[in-house]
Amino acid sequence: MMDIRMNYSEKGSGRPLILIHGNGGSLKYFKKQIDCFSNEYRVIAVDTRGHGKSPRGEAPFTIEQFAEDLKSFMDEKNIAKANLLGFSDGGNIGLAFALKHQEMIDRMVICGANIFPEGLKKSALAPRAAAYKLHRRISKNGKRTELLDLIINQPRINPTDLKKITVPVLVVAGTKDMIRADHTRLIYENLPHSKLLFIEGGHLLPNMRPRQFNDAVLRFFRDEGCRDEQDRE
Repeated sequence: MMDIRMNYSEKGSGRPLILIHGNGGSLKYFKKQIDCFSNEYRVIAVDTRGHGKSPRGEAPFTIEQFAEDLKSFMDEKNIAKANLLGFSDGGNIGLAFALKHQEMIDRMVICGANIFPEGLKKSALAPRAAAYKLHRRISKNGKRTELLDLIINQPRINPTDLKKITVPVLVVAGTKDMIRADHTRLIYENLPHSKLLFIEGGHLLPNMRPRQFNDAVLRFFRDEGCRDEQDRE
């Protein structure tokens, strides 16, 4: 049983579609997705542990714990199976969730995800590593330290473990993403039923390229395909 109650927002009806935001964000990040997706789905946007209006609780502040929180949330809401959309750390949570509970996933989209910290470009990782060291000295257990820890030390997923995930996955990244392009391809290449899509832009595609992003997501969830760079199905 979860030690917290996750804050969430719900709109629409039909098959459940759960949205999972990134590091330091909240469900509000998906303001350009919720109205669009709720025309076809029961959209449920959540605040992960210690984010938005969800309390921190006492459990570990890790990607794996966030994935277990999602399992508990779905059980609590009697959601046996859902489509998932995870942005940034939300994508990492989606992959961690799929490794343990893929029977609860219909189809999944991950955007700007990474399976280990070195998947970030050095230009993105180095300043965050420096900030992490600083905040550990100032406030070892502070919120900012915990958020940076999610970037500097997490997740740690073996690429070959992704081969266990057999649900369809759309892997999305920006052409100028903070995630290395070869790392995005590594994720894609190890997911047996995956599609890969690069969209012109940086890391914040759902917010900065909402039309292109939303259209690709909806096509994928409808099983209509998308404008993929590659197709592994």
